[in-house]
Amino acid sequence: MENKHLEVLKNIVGEENIKSDKAHMIAYSYDATRSRFEPDAVVFPKDKHDISAILKYCNENKIIVVPRGAGSGFTGGALPASGGIVLSLERHMNKLLEIDMQNMVAVVQPGLVNMDLQKAVEAVGLFYPPDPASEEYSTLGGNVSENAGGMRAAKYGITKDYVMALEAVLPNGEIIKAGKKTIKDVAGYNIAGILIASEGTLAVITEITLKLIPKPKYKKTYMGIFPDVTSAMNAVFKSLASGASPVAMEFLDSLVIQALKEKLKVELPEFAGGILVGDVDGSLPDEITYQLDVLEKSFKENGASNFIIAADDTEAKKLWFARRNASPAVTIFGTKKLNEDISVPRSKLPEALEAIYAIGDKYGFKVPCFGHAGDGNIHVNVMVKDKNNEKEMEDGHKAIEEIFQLVVDMGGTLSGEHGIGTSKAPFMHIAFSDAEMELFRSIKKAFDPNNILNPFKMAL
Repeated sequence: MENKHLEVLKNIVGEENIKSDKAHMIAYSYDATRSRFEPDAVVFPKDKHDISAILKYCNENKIIVVPRGAGSGFTGGALPASGGIVLSLERHMNKLLEIDMQNMVAVVQPGLVNMDLQKAVEAVGLFYPPDPASEEYSTLGGNVSENAGGMRAAKYGITKDYVMALEAVLPNGEIIKAGKKTIKDVAGYNIAGILIASEGTLAVITEITLKLIPKPKYKKTYMGIFPDVTSAMNAVFKSLASGASPVAMEFLDSLVIQALKEKLKVELPEFAGGILVGDVDGSLPDEITYQLDVLEKSFKENGASNFIIAADDTEAKKLWFARRNASPAVTIFGTKKLNEDISVPRSKLPEALEAIYAIGDKYGFKVPCFGHAGDGNIHVNVMVKDKNNEKEMEDGHKAIEEIFQLVVDMGGTLSGEHGIGTSKAPFMHIAFSDAEMELFRSIKKAFDPNNILNPFKMAL
């Protein structure tokens, strides 16, 4: 980037809010994928007017702009893969602007951390359910841009289900508002819906209006122990079809169970080949009792050898420990974890897992799986024994591509919550036809004709 451009940007945001030294370039060059692409500068806008001026100038001068929250994404959505500037919203645009108790909505800036919102609204008796695993540090702007999910999605849905309105800046600098605080709004195209999960390729989100709900008064944690993961997966969709509505229903397969025992010394039954763990909640004690009765009956009808209900918070944390530590535990199986977050219809879970394991066997890999069984979202981990072995890495990526094809053929999708970014862009042709991809590109061109905003993500 030419110095004259840096000078203009300094005049917009102030010298203290633009960095181009090597340390900052490295710090903003990666996300959770650990891929590295250094930007030419990092800019910290103070408000939407700064963003408007920055985008207007960059659009006129064909300078790439990559919006970024906490940089916690798993697919490279916030990486400056084509250079340009990183537009970081974490420093100044991180405020909770309003909790509207009467209309039960919150208005936030994109840099606000998810957990900070959860704590603030729960303090006044309200509830914001979306809880990605990164909730302690991921920002709400990033959650919206990736349409983040979480463990509570089985009952409460994902980020898109709570976005009522967005304020955003277009690549040409124009400020728009999409959506309203109202429950109903069918006037015009659903622009907010298009911006959700767009990974910062269409506009820069500057304000988010989120739906809140009353905080449930009661909660209990449960765990079902199964002889194998197929029995557990059958119990998932059958218990939900029987009337269960758990907040979360998470699963661990036999490989994850083995890893937890060996690496973290977690005490789990010797005969456990599959585990389901989760919470139920409600406003009345009878609701909790009913939910647990339905789950226990269905689990045991589908082969569960044991159904455990936590007596208190201490026991609940102990039951959840295994699920929350599944990801680090499976590293005993290899030096490189190729992890994907595919999603299938819940009734396809038993068939999908059986086929995924077969693909692993074909290439000689262990493929431990865990994740959000309640909404069909599987975290697949192809474990490469030696990451420095070129042939093993090549086979690992072949296995991933076959898994993607498998789940799409089952009516599933490439990603349940992590997004596409750069990591999954090469596989978009598996999930979408040429006509559909061209439609995506035409939407991108309508918003961003000069292709300055986070270009080439999602294969656009």
